[in-house]
Amino acid sequence: MNEKNKLVVFQDRKIRRIWHNNEWYFSVVDVVAVLTDSPTPRQYWGKIKDREFKAFELSPIWVQLKLEAPDGKLRETDCANTKSLFRIIQSIPSKRAEPFKQWLAQVGYERIEEIENPELGQDRIKEYYELKGYPKEWIDKRLRGIVIRQELTDEWKNREIKTEKEFSILTNEISKATFGKTVGEYKEFKKIQKKNQNLRDHMTDWELILTMIGEKATTDITIEKNSQGFIECKESANKGGNIAKRTRKDIEKNIGKSVISKENYLPKRKTRKKLN
Repeated sequence: MNEKNKLVVFQDRKIRRIWHNNEWYFSVVDVVAVLTDSPTPRQYWGKIKDREFKAFELSPIWVQLKLEAPDGKLRETDCANTKSLFRIIQSIPSKRAEPFKQWLAQVGYERIEEIENPELGQDRIKEYYELKGYPKEWIDKRLRGIVIRQELTDEWKNREIKTEKEFSILTNEISKATFGKTVGEYKEFKKIQKKNQNLRDHMTDWELILTMIGEKATTDITIEKNSQGFIECKESANKGGNIAKRTRKDIEKNIGKSVISKENYLPKRKTRKKLN
């Protein structure tokens, strides 16, 4: 199975993983960082290897696989499957060890289920938003937006867009054209303080819809023009965003107010403020 590298999140911390030999392999350094909060998780892992494995001349229970580094390049990284990670975790004194083990087992089990039945993945996302208190109509738009976003990023990946920075710049190109703000500026506008929070989880209905229009238009333009490489994809992203911008301007002209809202959309359990 040829799965692309993906990230998973445990308690707001990202862990890199890759599909290898028909199962998930996780970055050991990322797991160490989560469990220890060490400022130097790579060195911490090095000491564990020396103490727990090399000192006893045991065979490594990890493999080196290429994962994307912060600079966007693929680098050889120590990775371990679920079974091996359980062994490694035993060597790390951490209050997070037990909850992490439970999370790890659940992540592996859910992924197997989703491979056999892809609809389960969407069902779990839907349940997540329902538990957060989002209304059904908003959730439906959010899920559709996820599909449209995935279609766009898949196109970019097939057109020589490789690094996280390039994806970020292209995304900002659409956002800037659509709303006049980059993703970061929009987060500041909405006073979203946590870096790991997704801007789209705080968008109103119209903001979500316009985001979908911009990204869907960008996908179709990219395909039609057969955009290749960063420069051409950026031009297509700008055109897609401007289509959404013209749509936004037309809506605002007819309803007499801006659809760009400062409201941090996550609804409160009892009452919800009226959206701007």
